[in-house]
Amino acid sequence: MREYLLTLCITAAVTYLLTGPVRKFAIVAGAMPEIRARDVHREPTPRLGGIAMFFGLCAGLLVADHLTNLNEVFEKSNEPRALLSGAALIWLIGVLDDKFEIDALIKLGGQMIAAGVMVVQGLTILWIPVPGVGTVALTQWQGTLLTVALVVITINAVNFVDGLDGLAAGMVCIAAAAFFMYAYRIWYSYGIEAAAPASLFAAILMGMCLGFLPHNMHPARIFMGDSGSMLIGLVLAAGAISVTGQVDPDVMKLFSGSERNAVHQMVPVYIPLLMPLTIIAIPAADLILAIVRRTWRGQSPFAADRGHLHHRLLEIGHSHSRAVLIMYFFSALIAFGALAYSVNAASMWIVLSVVFLSAIGLVLLLLPRFTPRAPRWAEGFVPPRYRRRARTSPAPAEQHARGTVPAVSGEAGRTPHGSTALSDLAESTAGPARSFREHQKERA
Repeated sequence: MREYLLTLCITAAVTYLLTGPVRKFAIVAGAMPEIRARDVHREPTPRLGGIAMFFGLCAGLLVADHLTNLNEVFEKSNEPRALLSGAALIWLIGVLDDKFEIDALIKLGGQMIAAGVMVVQGLTILWIPVPGVGTVALTQWQGTLLTVALVVITINAVNFVDGLDGLAAGMVCIAAAAFFMYAYRIWYSYGIEAAAPASLFAAILMGMCLGFLPHNMHPARIFMGDSGSMLIGLVLAAGAISVTGQVDPDVMKLFSGSERNAVHQMVPVYIPLLMPLTIIAIPAADLILAIVRRTWRGQSPFAADRGHLHHRLLEIGHSHSRAVLIMYFFSALIAFGALAYSVNAASMWIVLSVVFLSAIGLVLLLLPRFTPRAPRWAEGFVPPRYRRRARTSPAPAEQHARGTVPAVSGEAGRTPHGSTALSDLAESTAGPARSFREHQKERA
């Protein structure tokens, strides 16, 4: 665990320290696109934050390779090298897109090629556990297609959710934390060395996100761009592929005891099917809704719009920071809820806790629709947004039409829109004063 924490800290430190120089480089290179209709920021902000994140990934892998225990991951498995190869390719495509805005189909082809590079080097799904059937071995073509599909879906899901300051990095960091706990438990509790690469990938991914977040929180000084969002999406998918298709469920030896106990004990075996989906549940839902919405309108699935989940939170009335925190909350609820269920599936308290927290999240989500109003006597003790709106007095023309001109004395003698009798006197005398000055000029 100390070596994992050291790797995480080194990755976060390198990413954090490099983000400042990368920001200056992005400004000099002109990687500051104009504000688009779907953007929520008001000033042009540099991209290319993925450069710092990629070098953080390289630093994390380099440090892990020289540690005593984590060095065995590189000796017994080729997955770290496969991850680095695929990450370098997807990062290069993202950098070109941040600078030159390449076509969406070209990016999709690059994502598939990056996934294929990892498959060729051994990072692929070999088998999947199916409830009621057991472990099903996949052919080479089936494993390749499933791996490429998972990589492409995860990359685009993270890319689609990257619309608010700190949103994508925070959500992926939460997902990586839950995934690290799950993979580390399989490696440490069951002694399965095949889960060690997934634990390493999750630790490095947390370091990348934590190092970049201080520069990316609202108001963001730099964006990760496609070079960062596609990169962290690929690393997240690589960890899911490693623990899903490389860990043999039969090694856990959970088939013991009664049938009921066997079902409960087999939950950790089936969780690899669900965990990759739970950690990207919200980004994947946003991706599916965006494709359906754009296709229904006759647009390209890759056409940008303002219909994402974070945009809808802003339309409801949430502030920028609150919208990000709400997305964090639901991501953590889904990811850690699945993690807790995998540890003890027989506990009813876990289900009740998830339901209770979901209700709290729903209330927070709809809070702007039900903003409470304080009574008249308490308006002086609450913020302005909770006060009742003051009634506006009718215009002077409307008052004359109704025959309800207010009296001169007291509160009723005040004219609308904050004007005073002194200002009215100045306006009434302005005309004669100007005519007198003009008369004097004519005489001169």
